[in-house]
Amino acid sequence: MEYWTEINNKLKPWVDTELNKTVVDLFAGCGGLSLGFEANGFKTIGYEMLDCATETYNKNLLGNCFIEELTPSFTYPKADIVIGGPPCQPFSVGGKQLGLKDSRDGFPVFIAAVKQLNPEIFMFENVRGILYKNKWYLDEVVAELQSLGYQISYALLNAVNYEVPQNRERVIVIGAKNKIELPSPIPRKVTAGEALGELAYQHNKDSKFFTKSMDKYVANYEKASKCINPRDLYLHRPARTLTCRNLAGATGDMHRVRFKDGRRRRITVREAARLQSFPDWFEFQGTETQQFNQIGNAVPPYLSYHLARKVKEYFIDGYSDEYSQTEVKQLTLFDDEEVY
Repeated sequence: MEYWTEINNKLKPWVDTELNKTVVDLFAGCGGLSLGFEANGFKTIGYEMLDCATETYNKNLLGNCFIEELTPSFTYPKADIVIGGPPCQPFSVGGKQLGLKDSRDGFPVFIAAVKQLNPEIFMFENVRGILYKNKWYLDEVVAELQSLGYQISYALLNAVNYEVPQNRERVIVIGAKNKIELPSPIPRKVTAGEALGELAYQHNKDSKFFTKSMDKYVANYEKASKCINPRDLYLHRPARTLTCRNLAGATGDMHRVRFKDGRRRRITVREAARLQSFPDWFEFQGTETQQFNQIGNAVPPYLSYHLARKVKEYFIDGYSDEYSQTEVKQLTLFDDEEVY
């Protein structure tokens, strides 16, 4: 089965009336994280401050997303699970490092939601830097959540290990009233070529091919950055990380496809969406730049799908009482090797 057919069918929203669990998604973006949960039968309610991302969420998911600039005092509807990707500007070593007291930070909002809703489970994702030079801050957040009675596990996961055709490392933190683990890696690796299929070889009048000046600019960029291999998309292996910058911006490391005749073109919104594991039926709203930014900021839905499956197992199977103490488990499942 082609990869796009697989995700088109597997990542479809539905409601499991027997499960009957509701998820609140904070800083929801276009709904990548919520889609993985809806594909497992969870109901979702999203909150996002950007109009175009909210429109995308509401266009494609069963749950409603509300335009809202969240504060710690915001009141939520009843929910069993709280998820999200809190923004984390206070990390800079050169900054004041105010942690949870920093007004720019999204974690006080997330923690306040957990305190208010008292969910059975919460989960958030963040950049890998929170495990290293900003580990002090992760420790602060985890300690605060532990004090609410949750058992917490966290790991640096690479989306490529969860059927996403892209190397994308993110820290996933999950907490529950009883013991819960993050999903184990899946042996299968999906290449960019398997994800894109014939799209990688197609072009039309709207395709954005490199000009001679762009080729020269990219060559200078790769020389200055001591790049061994050109930053083209290699179809025989998973893609490198998709970001807002290398999708929406005309930069030296932008994602592009190279044709046999040497010409290169920037990838399209649909190609970027497939590399993030968004189904083809998922329609992004807004300008092209806004759509690229939504994709670059999203949690890959297939990664979310596997995370949500683990959450669903928690509710279906239940857990024994043998875990009486809170345990924080750090597990790096992907070595710190170069990500193409």
